[in-house]
Amino acid sequence: MKRSILAALLMAATLGLSAQKPMKAPKGGMAISDELIGIFFEDISSSADGGLYAELVQNGSFEYSPSDRDGWGAGTSWKQIRPGHSLGTLEVCKTNGIHPNNPTYMRLHIERVKEYYDYNGWKGFGIENEGFKGISVKRGAKYDFSVFLRNTGAAKTVRVVLGIPQGWGKDPKVLAEATINVDSKDWKKYNAVLEASEDCTNAILQILVLNTGVLDVDMVSLMPQDTYKGHGLRKDLAQALADLQPKFMRFPGGCVVHGGGDGFWNTYRWKTTVGPKEKRRGLKNTWGYHQSMGLGYYEYFQFCEDLNMEPVPILPCGVSCQGTNGGWGMKDQAQDVVPMSEMDEWVQDALDLIEWANGDATTKWGRVRAEAGHPKPFGLKYLGIGNEERISPEFCERFRYMYKKIMEKYPNIVIVGTAGPGSHPGNPDLDNGWKLAEELGMPIIDEHYYEPNTYFLNSRQYDKYPRNRKTKVYLGEYAAKDKKLIDALAEGLYLLHVERNADIVCMTSYAPLFAKKDATNWNPDLIYFDNERPYLTCSYYVQQLFGQSSGQYFYGNCVKFEDDKAGVVQPLENVHYGQSVILNVKTRKLFVKMVNATDEEKEVDIDLSRFPIKKTAVKTVLCGKADDENNYEAQPIVPKKETIKAKKKFDMDLKPYSMVMLEYQL
Repeated sequence: MKRSILAALLMAATLGLSAQKPMKAPKGGMAISDELIGIFFEDISSSADGGLYAELVQNGSFEYSPSDRDGWGAGTSWKQIRPGHSLGTLEVCKTNGIHPNNPTYMRLHIERVKEYYDYNGWKGFGIENEGFKGISVKRGAKYDFSVFLRNTGAAKTVRVVLGIPQGWGKDPKVLAEATINVDSKDWKKYNAVLEASEDCTNAILQILVLNTGVLDVDMVSLMPQDTYKGHGLRKDLAQALADLQPKFMRFPGGCVVHGGGDGFWNTYRWKTTVGPKEKRRGLKNTWGYHQSMGLGYYEYFQFCEDLNMEPVPILPCGVSCQGTNGGWGMKDQAQDVVPMSEMDEWVQDALDLIEWANGDATTKWGRVRAEAGHPKPFGLKYLGIGNEERISPEFCERFRYMYKKIMEKYPNIVIVGTAGPGSHPGNPDLDNGWKLAEELGMPIIDEHYYEPNTYFLNSRQYDKYPRNRKTKVYLGEYAAKDKKLIDALAEGLYLLHVERNADIVCMTSYAPLFAKKDATNWNPDLIYFDNERPYLTCSYYVQQLFGQSSGQYFYGNCVKFEDDKAGVVQPLENVHYGQSVILNVKTRKLFVKMVNATDEEKEVDIDLSRFPIKKTAVKTVLCGKADDENNYEAQPIVPKKETIKAKKKFDMDLKPYSMVMLEYQL
């Protein structure tokens, strides 16, 4: 018996199951939200295709069109190839495609494949894809190639080549290749594994038909086998998000939700983004390109599960963006609405999403999720309705209708409303949004604002909010309008004020999240990247410190700046330094955060005598010059960590333009 107990204890320690139980919070703390720091993903600045979604082939479904961008079409990112002087033609077809959501495919008419003379053994007629300005592959890495083919005549032999271009008139250097025998007159999926023989940042993918006839091609894909937790997301970008330790993720937008300025035809509908990739409906992206929906609702929910985040999907509510058809700046703005007689369709989309996420496999939509590979429900808690729409009477009518219908069937779902664009006091949309929220007893309202760093340095908006409101605030989009260290510190100072008001503000997310080099629609962004690597901004590291230091209690009188001669502990407006002490009773950790956004050193007195701190602590410092900025060439601002001796009462000097976090185990 004793041996079994010892074995069990050893096993528990090995598995990390011997963690201490949650502690009781000392007196003096204020209960706050421990879901304060999250992320907001919108497909802006090529964040999805060519970004977080690991697919390496661009326009593999041939669905690009001029409606996405002037000059684009089914052949965008593709070119015809005919080594050995082979002959043939390409034809864009839409008849009898794989699925109505994916109607376009490329038909190859191969007339001759034998070369006039020995051409290094290369022959065939086909197509070549350059990826997203080059396909990046690594030596020894394996890549899953797949394609849908339809043979209209005799069996065809197809050569698939991953290669390095060698210049005009020369065949590529082969990195990997495979041969496919096309044996079906109906659409059929074919697969191969390509292992790269060397590193390359600008590889191309070729599909060569080696005999004459006609062959239909669609849904060309090249996906790294090594993706984040095997779920199809680019590892380095996904890991950068995981390192933020976010508690939730809002998706898919943003203006993407209601089609931006294009109207209802381009509204994002979640049902066309789940199921097999070949049956999903690609869409014009609000930001001027195409979104394939390879990264769809299933992948969003899967990623939330992988990072232990709460999913916060945002659905449209039958009201367009007020910028539709160039409506920005118009006196009344061009906000379109669907007739109330058609609103049940939009309501049903919301009800079906909840069933898809939370229903068991015997329900209609729960079965769709289960068949995709996830029989267990995702456990959806939050659902956002609307994004930044003008809070007009028409919007209110449609929002009320959706809200009441959802609550009737799913009263436990937490609805997140919207306060319109520009959520500053005195803004009519903010006032109208709050009136609607209080009328309905809405749990959460989503506020957005982008401002110069002076706003975040000087404003303390939530200190003035009424404390008796039932509706909580989600600060869903915000950022200082630059990416220097002073901007990040301004955001950090503002987040200290948010933590002080985290009984009112329950969630926040910086926006936008990602931007690709040479494809950036909006600045600043939290993470910039190219095909090879991300670079992390100063703001990223501030967000990371706050994500790492979540907790359930705020203590406001443990840290005092010596400048506060009158004994004022909390910073007021126009005071560019501040502090916050957060206790996480679940992990038994205490976090002391301090920001000095001035050009002078600041001394602080710290008193942690009420907490049972252990002998050592981890000190993390972000520090530099006000105008320092991380970029692709250099990253001067990175956190520096050290282990220090823990004291209950001590003084500390904060360098100019710095943020310091002390982490204690209790």
